[in-house]
Amino acid sequence: MTGENFAATGQLLGTVVAVQANFYRVQLDEEDGEMREIRQMGKQDPPHLPYPPLLLCTRRTRLKKIGQQVMVGDRVVVEEPDWAGGRGAIAEVLTRQSELDRPAIANVNQILLVFAVADPPLEPYQLSRFLIKAESTGLDVLLCLNKSDLISPPEQQQVSDRLLGWGYQPIFISVKDGINTDQAARYLSNKITVIAGPSGVGKSSLINSLIDSLELRVGEVSGKLARGRHTTRHIELFELPSGGMLADTPGFNQPDMDCNPEELIRYFPEARERLAVASCRFSDCLHRDEPECVVRGDWERYQHYLEFLDAAIAHETQLHQQADPESTMKLKSKSKGKGQSQYEPKLESKKYRRISRKTQLQDLQELYRDEE
Repeated sequence: MTGENFAATGQLLGTVVAVQANFYRVQLDEEDGEMREIRQMGKQDPPHLPYPPLLLCTRRTRLKKIGQQVMVGDRVVVEEPDWAGGRGAIAEVLTRQSELDRPAIANVNQILLVFAVADPPLEPYQLSRFLIKAESTGLDVLLCLNKSDLISPPEQQQVSDRLLGWGYQPIFISVKDGINTDQAARYLSNKITVIAGPSGVGKSSLINSLIDSLELRVGEVSGKLARGRHTTRHIELFELPSGGMLADTPGFNQPDMDCNPEELIRYFPEARERLAVASCRFSDCLHRDEPECVVRGDWERYQHYLEFLDAAIAHETQLHQQADPESTMKLKSKSKGKGQSQYEPKLESKKYRRISRKTQLQDLQELYRDEE
């Protein structure tokens, strides 16, 4: 049943904007069901609630029994609203248009990647890793480069030309000086957007500038590591003044490379261009040393691709080993480096383990019973 069908029946519709333990904060639609009747009758909005109203909801037991998870971004039907207490119950989760597992959020339209061009400096490998993870979701990717006031126009042009070669047209912004933040806001209008990027690049500052009523914690950049301190603790959707919602997500420095090795090449726009006009000789080509490969070449991020490919193969091998307990090899990650790993023989951990006294006593008792 669609959202329009539910609205026609007079039921309350809303969007889950935050999850707290077993409770869900739901922002109700402005013109649905009982709220419309309240306004048409000339009554005031429910007391003690903002407008549009936010209800703290539980999930119906029926949903728990069928294993229906409720995620941030879900469109839901709310029953039995307690306006005075600001409470309600989620009775139904509408069909999702999209779903992300990390971060766990539904109905997202696009991903906004925010990086800084300085303080901390722009790292091509890290940027490429975030871009690949964003591309793997199948959503539109928007790239904003903050702190553009710290570099000269020629340096901006150099960065722009480089990223155009990657297949991206970045937006240079400066939250501090208010440069091009209105341009970024236009891309977010009437969409649900996930904002992501490493810590310390100005994500929380950007959200604060887009939504005046918010005062998110802003972290400083660590001088020792040239990295930002993590300030976001949980996923939450914030309503934008121009329409749409923006999801702030917990920061992370190195997204997992858990994609399929055969699909990895499709997450590089510059490689997709080559595959659009020609095909490799082998359908399962990994674009390393296979003959007649149309992708392998001198494009800038090819070395990034090879490193990400090794990580994706290692991740896939690890999954196979977990499914096969009789495997004689184990995957060990190195403590340093860019997510590199190696294989080592797996020891038979139980073969040389000393039998406990409790087990010895149980064995003796079983032996006595057998003799009797």
